[in-house]
Amino acid sequence: MNSANPSNPNRIDQRFAQFRARGRPGLVSFVTAGDPDPGLSVAVMHSLVRHGSDVLELGMPFSDPMADGPVIQHANERALAKGVNLGHVLDTLRGFRASDQRTPVVLMGYLNPIERYGFERFAADAHAAGADGMLLVDCPPEESGAYAETLARLDL
Repeated sequence: MNSANPSNPNRIDQRFAQFRARGRPGLVSFVTAGDPDPGLSVAVMHSLVRHGSDVLELGMPFSDPMADGPVIQHANERALAKGVNLGHVLDTLRGFRASDQRTPVVLMGYLNPIERYGFERFAADAHAAGADGMLLVDCPPEESGAYAETLARLDL
């Protein structure tokens, strides 16, 4: 629920309410930003939605994705080899939001690049770009402290 305004739920809450109302599960799809090509990221996201994805996870490439299997590891390697960074991830999200304000997008990745960017700055930039949430693989909820407070304040 939108912590700033409980009467105005965020896109994730709205989408899950739709699933419950229709008595059906939803399809959450994952794609790594910049893979297979940075210029195709927005088109890939739109294609996923056109073909049935209800929620998108946009992977933020990282050089050491320890919690991911070989498919996502290779996608990260290909994206990084093409120069994809957090700035590109945010540009991709902004490009997607230019014509899709309804589909929830969750950014998925690791803390290291976000901490280098500056956590509060990245969270604010992600929110402004249209992110609905963040899944940080190496930041368990019980250890999230100030990170969780920042994300909650921004309704991420």
